[in-house]
Amino acid sequence: MRFIKVFGFTAFLFLAFGSFASGQITSSRSSNDTSTSQIDAAQVASNKVLFDAGVSFKEGLLAYTDGNRPVAGEKFNKSVEVFLYSALNIQKDPKLQGCYNQLIETVYRIEFPYEAQLPQVNNLALTCGWSIDTTIVDAVAKVSRSAAAKTPAGATVATTSVSGRSSTGGPNSGFNSQEFEPSPLDELSKVELTSDELQIESNPVAQQQYQYIQTAVANRSLGFAFQVHPLIQQYINYFRGRGRTTMEVGLYRSGMFMRMARRIFKEEGVPENVAWLGQVESAWKPSAYSSAAASGLWQFIPGTGARYGLQRNAYVDERNSFEEATRASAKYLKFLHDRYNNWELGIAAYNCGEGNVDKAIRRAGVTNFWAAYAYLPSETRVYVPMILATILVANNPNEYGFGHIRPAAPLVYDRVRIPASTNLSLVAQSSDTTVQYLRYLNPHLRGNVTPPVPYIINVPAGKANEIVAVFRRIPATKLNNTNLANTSSGETWQTISNRTGVSVADLMAANQGMATPRGKVFVPVAGNGVNNIVYQRPTTSGAAALPSSVRIVKAKAGDTVQKVAERAGADATVVAKYNGLLPNSVLTAGREIKIPAK
Repeated sequence: MRFIKVFGFTAFLFLAFGSFASGQITSSRSSNDTSTSQIDAAQVASNKVLFDAGVSFKEGLLAYTDGNRPVAGEKFNKSVEVFLYSALNIQKDPKLQGCYNQLIETVYRIEFPYEAQLPQVNNLALTCGWSIDTTIVDAVAKVSRSAAAKTPAGATVATTSVSGRSSTGGPNSGFNSQEFEPSPLDELSKVELTSDELQIESNPVAQQQYQYIQTAVANRSLGFAFQVHPLIQQYINYFRGRGRTTMEVGLYRSGMFMRMARRIFKEEGVPENVAWLGQVESAWKPSAYSSAAASGLWQFIPGTGARYGLQRNAYVDERNSFEEATRASAKYLKFLHDRYNNWELGIAAYNCGEGNVDKAIRRAGVTNFWAAYAYLPSETRVYVPMILATILVANNPNEYGFGHIRPAAPLVYDRVRIPASTNLSLVAQSSDTTVQYLRYLNPHLRGNVTPPVPYIINVPAGKANEIVAVFRRIPATKLNNTNLANTSSGETWQTISNRTGVSVADLMAANQGMATPRGKVFVPVAGNGVNNIVYQRPTTSGAAALPSSVRIVKAKAGDTVQKVAERAGADATVVAKYNGLLPNSVLTAGREIKIPAK
């Protein structure tokens, strides 16, 4: 059952940027001095946002030209977050809005460069009023041009290694937000059947299975008609032998997505079994990426994805989404079937395009896949019978020796419409999960901030109501200046103040109407110095005393609070309490941890 929660509150109108209450210009007639003071304060605050964002952006450029993509990504993210976490209404200040929008676009073009749209760093600097050394600008342009020259047409990503650098030598690995896996179709398309796999008549088992195919097709038991051909059985022979692991992995992973795919294909008027196409395309991996720049469960290339409504911009690549991409695939397959009135030809066109299929039909002189077979691209000649073989195996795994495979449990989640430009950290805190798990449920998100429009995302199952309740309590002006703290029975505002470092007065002001803390409480974040802390209840009662001074250290990938504390020569229990964490809490790379003075 799909569960979609839709917010209906004014946060949408503010595009998730708060208004600058303390510097808002008023129409007061009582004091021109006060009005001038407010204008000056607003200008100072605006200039500070631009300055801080520029510092981080330039640090990102230096890391990028030095070949350190993960650090570059971290700095660019920080540059964007300066805007998100400021107390200013970005959308009402033309200079801030222009700088922010162009910054997002420029970072995207740096991360995924291609010839038609290289990053325009000079234009960004001019818009934002930044001074960037021409040697750095030239170096960025050189790296981007070199990267774009190595990128397949239409590509936006490539496989990345653990370090975040490209494992294939290609440039478009992103910084550290997404990792992609090779599409299985790249290898499957190269399969050449052996003499044993080609045998049917001399193989009693294969002969019996071939007769089963004929019966299944004659009875229309698979929900659609296709023409029986020996190649279908020959690819079944392949899957029962050399290709066994590929089939086993696909049948197992299909459990995560096949229920969703069947529902959507049925809604779009496509036979449910045609959805097994996804197994050959991606082995049911949303992160699959092919040598032809096709991406996602259904392997859309950029042009076809856009044609069927899949957005691809600096914020999202919906080719990697679950439901949106599945529906686009069903719509495309329905169009192709209606074009040829034949499922084999429709599936063929899904692989090689309508132009190639039209040409093959003209040369064959008849609208029939097996007649046009010899005139189709070699990959398509493998693709269609391999999908038909997969459908047959999936519908009767016992017959083909795969009865021992138990499909994975369906991937379940709720769907929630989130306000514009919302940081996933806040959603994670609202649903007692992690940003990493939200990214797993939303592989189409390019970063940790949702698009600058209200947007539906997938969240942990059963958490939609909690998320809606939290977001309805957050004033639009505080959307990206708020963290959450879980409270336990008997806690006071003072104990929460002790472990969050936020004053009792500020906590009570952020949670108006709540006499004593209960459930999730808001923890306001001051200025741009936000640390995305997921506050957790301490393991012991009482709170650590607030030290007079602290120092900040950054966690490395795989660190826990214990490891960070040991490196810093501090007591892990004290550090954990002071940061609202547990000693064994796993930290993300770059996470800032406060180390209390001894």
